[in-house]
Amino acid sequence: MNMKFKIHRGTQEIGGSCVEVWTDTTRLVIDFGLPLVNPDKTPFDSRALKKKTTTDLLEEGILPGIPDLYQGTSEISLLLSHAHQDHYGLINYINPDCNIYLGEATHKLIELTNLFTFQEWTINYPHYFESGKTFTIGDIDITPYLMDHSAFDAYAFLAEADGGSLFYSGDFRSHGRKSKAFDWFSHNVKSEVDYLLLEGTTLGRSDQRFPTETDIENELVSTFTKDHGPHLIYTSGQNIDRLVSIFRACRRTGKILALDFYIAKVLKTLSAYGRLPFPSQDFPEIKVFFPYRLARMISSKGKQEMLYQFKDYKITKEQISEQADRIVMTVRPSMQGDLERIDNLDGGQFIYSMWKGYKEEGRTKEFIDYLSNRGLDEKQLHTSGHADQATLLRMIDILKPKNIVPIHTFEGDAYKNVFIGDNVVRINDGEVVTIKS
Repeated sequence: MNMKFKIHRGTQEIGGSCVEVWTDTTRLVIDFGLPLVNPDKTPFDSRALKKKTTTDLLEEGILPGIPDLYQGTSEISLLLSHAHQDHYGLINYINPDCNIYLGEATHKLIELTNLFTFQEWTINYPHYFESGKTFTIGDIDITPYLMDHSAFDAYAFLAEADGGSLFYSGDFRSHGRKSKAFDWFSHNVKSEVDYLLLEGTTLGRSDQRFPTETDIENELVSTFTKDHGPHLIYTSGQNIDRLVSIFRACRRTGKILALDFYIAKVLKTLSAYGRLPFPSQDFPEIKVFFPYRLARMISSKGKQEMLYQFKDYKITKEQISEQADRIVMTVRPSMQGDLERIDNLDGGQFIYSMWKGYKEEGRTKEFIDYLSNRGLDEKQLHTSGHADQATLLRMIDILKPKNIVPIHTFEGDAYKNVFIGDNVVRINDGEVVTIKS
């Protein structure tokens, strides 16, 4: 009786994460993500899913080969580490009666994504866990650990059964605003695990330490102070650490932060799980802009009442134009039509605050070209949501694993060169590994 595991996707790529873990009596799956790339490493187009059946997707290898998870012929549970689509984006194909274990805020983020897009990821039977508190699925003990990551409410998992142990790192770092969570984890997790499934997203990019979110905040303060406004910032609406950095920089420099309605709603919702700035009397610097396309979509869903939630903090196109030099505004490509109706953008600055690889995507490139033609200078200001090499080494030092398995990486072969002296085990997608007690 030994616990076994299989990485269905992730040993050769970033994204589409999925790991199956089982004993003689219990089976569970950790993450069920949408692929980011095709087998030839070209970008994966999720629109291709719409006209295909579950059978089609299984035959093409897009859905992991776990037939019982779709048919509901046996008990399988699903654990979700965080609310990035490359970790949960295929859940609509599973048996709707599946028990799904996740953080409560993670569930809220998935529901917000449903609300503000035309997607519909449904979780009928959610079970919420808390960091550091062990729970049991069948005969497998699971302990989740809150991690510092660009996703709010992200977790790693320790799975233990039959005398064996498996640690799934999920996506993590230690240079964000939740670095204390990583410190707490380092003092409270068991060491000498049998297998560590270690994400290596950033391997092959740089061996330098990454800027912290405080570094980003300080650079924003310098930019807001020295450079003529307005400052338009393109960042992820769910990168809460970055949004907090932007807010703090605005507060330090006396700027008005114009958030679009979507981001305002995200911050207000998540404020129930931690002190976050959101449009309210406590944060008078924050105003809310209502993009036309977004407001129209919310209305089409019959959610018009939501549009009045932040009416006391509304800022109009005319007000942005009149106070342009004081404005810091979150933007995205879908807001181009709104920006075309705002004056006094010339001479301002556009700050791109995401991974630079996204800049080559068609709609994003067109948007950046538009802003350049409007006379805005471009600046890139970002730090990774994933661990640098020093933090990866720290994770290994904390857990003291007997075996390290590359996952969520394109650079699996590099692990042996980076983690010299450690037992790196290179396995393939679909390979069964038995954890011998």
